[in-house]
Amino acid sequence: MNKTVLIIDDDDMLRDAIARGLRDSGFDAIGADSAESGSEIMQRITVDAIVLDRMMTGVDGLTFLTQMRANGNATPVIMLTALGGPENAIAGLSGGADDYLAKPFQMRELILRLNKIIGRGGNVCQMPAGLMFADDEFFITTDGTPHLLPLSGEEKRLLVLLTAPIGNIAPAAPMVAKRLRGKLNGVLSDLDIVTIRGRGYKLITHRTNEQTKG
Repeated sequence: MNKTVLIIDDDDMLRDAIARGLRDSGFDAIGADSAESGSEIMQRITVDAIVLDRMMTGVDGLTFLTQMRANGNATPVIMLTALGGPENAIAGLSGGADDYLAKPFQMRELILRLNKIIGRGGNVCQMPAGLMFADDEFFITTDGTPHLLPLSGEEKRLLVLLTAPIGNIAPAAPMVAKRLRGKLNGVLSDLDIVTIRGRGYKLITHRTNEQTKG
């Protein structure tokens, strides 16, 4: 059964283009030209995910999302915006977005991210607990609030390879792997990067004693 995606965006051309791309990829797509219209649709039907524009006339996307989460609605949301940069991604993630995608974007990337947040796509895996990836940046969310994980370009590229999906083995310069390991260990003690002799590096999760007993 096809997954249903609600697209809330006041740009008619973009909303229609996204809907066509989703339908071509096997989704059912429903469009709404405002947060208010989106709310009305959600009162009538259940959707599997929402593609939400941040800046709209009337109720803006971030306000809509915050209210939706406050009402207990946990529907996965990808927020679209022309406002790029880590500080804007943090605002979107803090408001309850599951992912954050800056415009312009490629349809293929949106599809991959939708597959991820609603559990489709076979080998597309979720991030380890406490780690998020949005708008080409990694964030730490151990206290419930996203914080940018400062990484060099080489460290970020390595972490992308190691988490797409978890279990990948990726080559890297030893110093790059060492720096990345140190940054991860400093904020997420259950994550580690191990050396796979002759092949590269792998991201692993250490289970705590309580988790092992449970």
